[in-house]
Formats: sequence, C-alpha cells, structure tokens
Amino acid sequence: IPDENNQEIELMEGEYLGSPVSPGVYEGKVRIVDDPINSELQPGEILVCTATDPAWTSLFPIVGALVLEMGGMLQHGAIVSREYGLPAVVGVANAKKIFHNGQLIQVNGSTGRIKILSD
Repeated sequence: IPDENNQEIELMEGEYLGSPVSPGVYEGKVRIVDDPINSELQPGEILVCTATDPAWTSLFPIVGALVLEMGGMLQHGAIVSREYGLPAVVGVANAKKIFHNGQLIQVNGSTGRIKILSD
C-alpha cells in the first residue's frame, strides 16, 4: 500500500491498515457490534462494526476507539470520533472477521494501523 511519498508501507504479522480519520493511539479490548441497542459494549472497549449512523451516537461516550469496515473522513463515525477525541480507523475490510470480542488491539488513528497485541 503506497503512502503519501509513494513508498510501500510495510505491515508486520498481526497488523492491518485502514484510513486514519481521528488521531490518537489507544489499546483496548475489541467489542464487535451489529446492533447499537443490544451492544453489550463495556466502557473503554474498542467498537468494531460495519458503519455507524446517528443511532450509534449514544455508544461513543464509553468507547476507547473505533474501527469501521466502511467509510471515510465524512462518515458519521469519523466525525463523531473527532468530536469525542477518539482514535478511529475506517475502511478496514472484514474487520468483524479479523478481530474478535475480548481481543487486545492497538488502534492508531493517526496512521491507520491496527495491531493485534494478544488473543
């Protein structure tokens, strides 16, 4: 994957890359959510989902970071993450299959890198 300088970005095993949309670095446990009403999301967990819309806004005050399978800088989740100061990475294809509940990961919303720290 080329970066702004047309150089290849090297990913190590257990690292994934998406689009950085809200700066910061956060380490925490994954919570995959398909429905914001029955999310079982715990404070400080990293919300991993397909995309968000205004129905998801009530979850943002308790999450530590956000990983979305779809979206860009103007996607709802990206905008709300910036408002709350949460690191966020979007465009991580198959994130809900790559990561699993309880897995410890690091989300870098400044570079777009996501690193699996432990299963």
